[in-house]
Amino acid sequence: MPMYVSPEQLMQDRADYARKGIARGRSLVVLEYKDGVAFVADNKSSTLRKVSEIYDRIGFGGVGRYNEFDQLRIAGVRHAELKGFQYSREDVDGRSLANQYAQMLGQIFTHEMKPMEVEIVVAELGVNNANNELYRIQYDGTVVDEHGFCSIGGDAEAVRNRLQDGYSEGLSRNQAIRLATNALADDSRVIEAPALEVAVLEAGVERRCFIRLDDPEVQSALEE
Repeated sequence: MPMYVSPEQLMQDRADYARKGIARGRSLVVLEYKDGVAFVADNKSSTLRKVSEIYDRIGFGGVGRYNEFDQLRIAGVRHAELKGFQYSREDVDGRSLANQYAQMLGQIFTHEMKPMEVEIVVAELGVNNANNELYRIQYDGTVVDEHGFCSIGGDAEAVRNRLQDGYSEGLSRNQAIRLATNALADDSRVIEAPALEVAVLEAGVERRCFIRLDDPEVQSALEE
């Protein structure tokens, strides 16, 4: 006979397991600025990306176990491309994508033996930079509609408090990058440009809005 475990204890154990896995990862910040949305991640790797493009105006950020949130990224790209092909590109939006992720993570958390050790953010740039959307999706499928900024990862609560102290509407791109970098850094260290992964969603002349910044561009933003 298998050992009996109450449903409440089982869910609690799965949640604790997922939170411990996420806590081992470095944090990621997403915040709105005057002309777009910035993703800033504490990430020394130049190949294993935490921040990626999903569709024309939609970006993705993930923390935790890399292979798991990369699976979610790929699933999101496929979902967005299929919906855009079947209907129109304007029908692909951040809210429906966040709901898809929530259903996937909730199903895995409830029915699989091991939950995903991930936390993700989906951001959509609004038309004319109005009504930007930020959605934070947790390991159990919980969706939180964020406003202005959000942080995920191991030190998310402390990072969020530092963001709250310095955030205001109408920041420039460089001001947003500096604020995010200062929020990610604690008092014991300074984060240099090579240790950062930075990308923005910013409208331009082309349809796609996702722009990844290289080290010299990040360094220039930090020094301004």
